[in-house]
Formats: sequence, C-alpha cells, structure tokens
Amino acid sequence: MTFRTKKTGIEKVWNRWGWIFISLMLFGIALFIFYPIVYSLYLSTFSTRGFLKTFVGFGNYIRLIQDSYFILALKNVLIILVIQVPIMLLLALVFATLLNDPRLKFKGIYRTALFLPAVTSLVAYTILFRMMFSNEGLINNFLLSVGIIKEPIRWLLDPFWAKVTLIIALTWRWTGYNMMFYLAGLQNIPTEVYEAAEIDGASKTVQFFKITIPLLRPIILFTTITSTIGTLQLFDEPMNLAAGVVTGSSVGPGNSLLTPSVYIYNVCFKYSPNFGYASAISYVIVLIAAVLAIIQFKVAGERK
Repeated sequence: MTFRTKKTGIEKVWNRWGWIFISLMLFGIALFIFYPIVYSLYLSTFSTRGFLKTFVGFGNYIRLIQDSYFILALKNVLIILVIQVPIMLLLALVFATLLNDPRLKFKGIYRTALFLPAVTSLVAYTILFRMMFSNEGLINNFLLSVGIIKEPIRWLLDPFWAKVTLIIALTWRWTGYNMMFYLAGLQNIPTEVYEAAEIDGASKTVQFFKITIPLLRPIILFTTITSTIGTLQLFDEPMNLAAGVVTGSSVGPGNSLLTPSVYIYNVCFKYSPNFGYASAISYVIVLIAAVLAIIQFKVAGERK
C-alpha cells in the first residue's frame, strides 16, 4: 500500500524558485558554452572576411592539408608532446614516490616547493624564463662560470634551443602539478601490500614496477590524457617566450615556437581575420586530441 504526501504551499514555492535558479544556470551554459561550440562548427564551413561570409563546405579542412604553417605548428607541438610529457610525468612519479616515504622529514616544505610553480602566473614565469635564458642571462653566465660552455648559447635565437627552453619551462611548471595526483594515489595504496612484498623478498625496484605502477595506472592514464590535451592547446608560453624574438610573422626563430593555438590566434587577429578558417583549425585539434585520447585508453586497456 502506498501513501502519497501532498506538498505544502511553501514546498511548491521553494521548488519553483529552485527550477528558476537552475534554468538561469542552464541558460548561461547553453549561451556561453554550447552555442559557441555549435556556431563555431557551423562557421568552419565558411570563409570569412570581416562580416562577409562565403560558404566553402569542407574547403577550410582541405586547405589545412596544404597549409605549411599549420603543418609546421602541428609538427612543433607533437615534438614537444613526445619529448616533454614523458619527461614531466616520469619526474612527477619519481618525486611523488620520494615524498611518500614516511621517514622523510619536512615533506610539507618539499611538496609546497614543487607545487608552487603550478600556481604562479603564466606571464610572469615565462618572462622570467626569457630573462634567464637570454644571451647574457643567468643560465649562460652560470654555464660559462663553471666551464661547461665556452660561448653563450643562443637559447631563444636558435630553433633547436628555443624548443629546449620551452620544454624546460613547461617541465618546471607542470611537474609538481602532476606529482600531486601521483602522491594522492600513492597514499591510497595500503601499506600491507608493500609489507607482503618485502616478506616475499621483493626489492624496492620490483615493488615500484610490479605494485606501484600497476596500481597507479588509472592516474597515469588521467595525467597523460590531460597533459596531451594541454600540450595541444599550448599558447601562453610560446607567445611570451617569443616576445621580442618575433620577426615579421614568425613566432620564435624560424617559427620554432609556433603552435596550433598560436596559429589560430594569428589567423583570427593578426593576419587578415578569417574566423571560419580558425574554427576549422580548432576542430581539427579537437579531433586529434580525441584520437590520441582513444589510443591512450586502448593502450592502457591492453596492459590490463
């Protein structure tokens, strides 16, 4: 037997106001998130010149295949992705393992020091790196004083060293951020698992590869995917490191710091504005990010 309770007038009023508040939030989400997503997809089928729009269908996407600047930007970001992300995640895992040692003193200070770069201003830290890696900056002066180099390295004036500088800057900023995820995962692994492994005679190295890595696999997958997406969206660091090094339309020496996000900005606001073509570039990057994420999920699944 079921009983139905009648709602009082006060409950009806509260429910009405609740729906009003929710509807306002949903309207804001639809207006500022879903509408731009849908409209940019629609816009990617047009070639725009100011307020003039010409329907080109898939013409913008076909144009990308022949766009040397886009191919160069994609190549630059993939190089950074393949080199920087594995180094950063490996360092984050090593630091997290060291800081998870219960015998280590002053762990709070070390954690704060490693995580602090992640909360610093993007503009401030890239300007600082640009000053440190200038021809007469701190890095060159130090390397010259200890005799490692005989002449200053052209960090921001050579295509190869410009990428190295960017990789160092990204690693410095985001290693501590990813370390916190690994540290949280390590603290959730029962100590009894390691104690049992020690009783069985497993060394620390064996424990790391046979226990720690497998149990942290979901977190490793998460940090890998988020780092991949973040690298594909790289904008602030290349723009600020290349400031003062840009000649004409070049971003860094030989466009070595040109990334897809920087190229989208140039297409929208620096060259003759073509928002339709920029929208097409954005959706191609989204597609690449989705494909890479699916591949990473598949690889992680095959190792189970």
